[in-house]
Amino acid sequence: MLQLRYGKGGDIHLSPLLIGGGVLLALILYFVATYNSLVVLKTRIQEALSGIDVQLKRRADLIPNLVETVKGYAKHEKSVFENVTKARSALMNAQGVQEKAEANDMLTGALKSLFAVAEAYPDLKANTNFQDLQRQLEDTEDKVAYSRQFYNSNVLDYNAKIQMFPSNIVAGMFGFKSFEFFKAGEEDRENVKVSF
Repeated sequence: MLQLRYGKGGDIHLSPLLIGGGVLLALILYFVATYNSLVVLKTRIQEALSGIDVQLKRRADLIPNLVETVKGYAKHEKSVFENVTKARSALMNAQGVQEKAEANDMLTGALKSLFAVAEAYPDLKANTNFQDLQRQLEDTEDKVAYSRQFYNSNVLDYNAKIQMFPSNIVAGMFGFKSFEFFKAGEEDRENVKVSF
């Protein structure tokens, strides 16, 4: 039973048991709050990665239409079409952040070759279907870039939290591991100019 003791002059003295209980309660609340915040951050990363996957799939779905449109004009560019198809397949089958980033870089390079081929065919550049596909692809590229940025921002917040004291103690106790950033390849760091 808790008792308050009055000292000289009417001061209230708390028992050591009450102080210990208060400290223990504060620690438990801190651990619960920290654990929950780590779970929220981890879930945001998973959501952001899902957003990247959606945009990469949308991009990959546009590729066959683009290839077919260009094929109609440039039938002798077989190796370019094969490279685009291989790169698209690699992207669709990629697992993990790093593998998806590498497959995305490979597809970006293959698309640059495809657009270079298209540059040689003025009738193709004027084709409204090709222009529409190009606009959709550019829009998707912007969404992929935004999704990457959103993912990396969430990874930064999460990774920092699991490394900072004292939340690193909670992270270590419950096995929270850092996530990889979605890195741009060397090709993606260069300025790309697509003109039709």
